[in-house]
Amino acid sequence: MRSLIVATGNTGKFEEIKSLLPNEFDTFYSLRDFEENIEVEEDSPLYVENALKKARKIGDRFGIYTIADDSGLEVEALGGKPGIHSSRYGSNDDERIEKLLTELEGIPWEKRGATFKAYLAFYIPENERSYVFYGHLTGYIGFKKKGSGGFGFDPVFYISELKKHLAELTREEKNRISHRGKAVYAFKNFLNTDFFKSPRVLNL
Repeated sequence: MRSLIVATGNTGKFEEIKSLLPNEFDTFYSLRDFEENIEVEEDSPLYVENALKKARKIGDRFGIYTIADDSGLEVEALGGKPGIHSSRYGSNDDERIEKLLTELEGIPWEKRGATFKAYLAFYIPENERSYVFYGHLTGYIGFKKKGSGGFGFDPVFYISELKKHLAELTREEKNRISHRGKAVYAFKNFLNTDFFKSPRVLNL
């Protein structure tokens, strides 16, 4: 039986990732499934380093395959903010969105370009190997919230090609195009190249 820890306490993120890996693992755990609270200080200015740090610490503690992601929203008009600090931009999603829209007040549409970035780290405790997968999604920050799906900044992130906000998409639609979805699909492809028989990808 293959088990995987998705190193997050965010239920939306956990369910999103779990739904993309239905056949790769038998059992999934989030950090909410463990009584022990493992503190991981995500103090690096780089997404990838924070993801690796979290995956390694959680994986070593519980001895189970672990994935951890660090992701963020980078807005052109704000010089790349909130970026690495996206999850700490407010105490909840509503606060984060309100702060973002306030900071963008008066900014015209053509300057509201934004990019979601996600780095997913996979860690194997038994041989201390780590692998990283990346995904991104470009769009614009809308003037108001739309849609009831997703989480985080999804209600204000507009995709020009679809003429919809992320929160207006079904989970399946979002997973096909989102930054995190692309990173998880890359991870899934990696697993499906006989990884469990002979791991052979670059050790980071």
